Amino acid sequence: MATTITEGAGSYGLPLLALILLASCASPTVEPANTPASTPAGSWSVTAWGERFELFPEVDLLVAGQVAMSHTHVTRLADFSPLGEGKVEIVLKGASGEQVFEAPQADRPGIFAIEMRPSQSGEFDLLFRIRDQHGTEEIRGGRVRVGTVENPGGVLRAPAPRGGSDGGEPLSLLKEQQWKSVFGTTWVQEGNLARSAAGLAKFRPPAGGESAITSPIDGVLQPTASSRSWPFVGLRVEQGAPLFQVIPRTAPERSLMTLEAELATLEAELLLAQTRRARLEELLALEATSQREVDEARSRAETLEVRKGAAARDLEAARSSRGGGPVGSHRGVALKAPFSGEIAAVTATPGATITAGETLARLVQTNPVWIEVSLAPKDAQWIAQGGVRGIVLEDPEVGPVRIEEGLSLVSISPELSPKTGTVAVLLEAAQSKDFTLGSTVPAQVLSAEKQTGIVVPTSALVDDGGVSVVYLQLSGESFVRQRVTVLARRGDRVLLDHLVPGQRLVTRGGDAIRRSSLMSSGSAHGHVH
Repeated sequence: MATTITEGAGSYGLPLLALILLASCASPTVEPANTPASTPAGSWSVTAWGERFELFPEVDLLVAGQVAMSHTHVTRLADFSPLGEGKVEIVLKGASGEQVFEAPQADRPGIFAIEMRPSQSGEFDLLFRIRDQHGTEEIRGGRVRVGTVENPGGVLRAPAPRGGSDGGEPLSLLKEQQWKSVFGTTWVQEGNLARSAAGLAKFRPPAGGESAITSPIDGVLQPTASSRSWPFVGLRVEQGAPLFQVIPRTAPERSLMTLEAELATLEAELLLAQTRRARLEELLALEATSQREVDEARSRAETLEVRKGAAARDLEAARSSRGGGPVGSHRGVALKAPFSGEIAAVTATPGATITAGETLARLVQTNPVWIEVSLAPKDAQWIAQGGVRGIVLEDPEVGPVRIEEGLSLVSISPELSPKTGTVAVLLEAAQSKDFTLGSTVPAQVLSAEKQTGIVVPTSALVDDGGVSVVYLQLSGESFVRQRVTVLARRGDRVLLDHLVPGQRLVTRGGDAIRRSSLMSSGSAHGHVH
C-alpha cells in the first residue's frame, strides 16, 4: 500500500501517521468505500503547490544506485489544465550538492515519467523545477530519505494543507477526472466582504453618447466618396469618419437639357465677365478707368462663378438621381460621425431620396458605458454616503461578473420612480463584453463598508441535501467534506465560518467530488500509467 506522510493536517496529524505505519506492516486489505485512490504498492507521493503549478508525483521507493520511477502529474493553476509542453525536473538537494532527474517532455498531457537513480543514501531536500514558455518555477516538496535494498527510503516530510474539522473519510477524484471537468482550488485566506445593495442594472450609453445621424438637406443618399462602403450594424467608426454622402436634389420638373443649357449659359457669361474684369484692371493701372467699375466687374465675375458651380452640382445630382451616371467624388454633403462609437441601427438604403431631418442611422458610444441601477431609497442613501467599491452583475450564462476597476459613481436621482418606487443610481464603467447596451440583469452594488473574515467564491459552496458544504484538498487526489455556515453573501463572494487559513479549498468542482463519492464502488483503484 502506498504511504504518503504529511504534516499540518489538523486532526489527521500523529494519529494518521500511526495508522499509515501500521498499515505498511500489516497484510494487504481491501480499502473501504470513499477512500483516496491508492498509488502502486511500494511507492509514495507528495503534493506541492507553487505560484503557477501543482505537482503530484507518485514515486517508487528510493534505493541508492537503483532506478525509482516517478509518474509526476503537473497541473497549471491558471486554468487547472494538464501541462502539455514543458520540462520537469526532480531535484534531491544535499550537503554535497544536487542530484537532478528530468523528463524533457510529457508522456501524455500532464504526466511526466521521470527515472530517478540516486547515487548515495541519506536525507535530501526535495525540489521540483518546471520550465515552460513562461519561464521556470521552483517548488519545494519537503524532505525525503534515500535508503538501501534492505531499508528502502521515501518521503520524510511533505508540504500539506490543513485538514477539516468535520472528520470523515477522505474522498477521491483522480487527476485525469479533474483535468476533464471544471475544476479549481485556492488557499483559504481572510478577506473583506463589502456591504451591498441589490437591484436591477441596465446598460446604456453615457450622456451625449447616442446620436441620430440625419440629413440637413433634401437629396439623394449615396455611399461616401472615400470608401464607397455602406454603414452596417456593429461597425466601429472614429470621430469625424464619413458615413453617408447626400447629393442635393433638383426639382423634378427641370429636365436635363434645361440644366445643361443653364450651365452652358453661365459658363459663357462667366468667360465674358472674367475677360472684362481683366481688361478693366489693365485700364485702372493706366488710370483710364475708375476703381468702381473694376470692383463691379470683379463682383459680377465672382457671382457668376458661384452660380456656375451650383448649376454644375444640380446637373450632376439630376444625372445621378435619374440614372444618368455616378456621383463625383468631390460632390455632395458628407455626413460624419460626431464621436467614436459603433453603429447601432441603419434605416436608409443607397440611392434613396431623403428629406431634411430624416434619420438615416443611429450611433452609440460603447466605452465608457453607464450602468443604471434601480435601488431602494434607503440603499441609495447609504451608497451616496459611503461611495461605491464595485458592482456584481448576474450573467445568466456564466454566473456573477464582478467589476471594480475603473468604476465610478456618476449621480443619484433626486426623485423616486413612480412606477417602481426605486431610485436610479448611475455608475460609469468600461464596457464589459459580457453585456450589451440595453440589457437588464440583477446586480449588487458594493460599498466601501466591509466585513472581515474567511471570504470565498460562491462557486465553492455545494448543496449536500440541504446542508451547505465545501470540499478541502488534502493532497493531489484526496479531498474531505467540510460543513460551513454562510454568514453573509455579496454577489459572487460569501463570508463563511468553520474554515481557517492554510486550508486548500476547492472553488470549482465540488459537485464532481460529491458525485464521485456517491458512485464509488468501494473497490481499490488507481492510475494506469
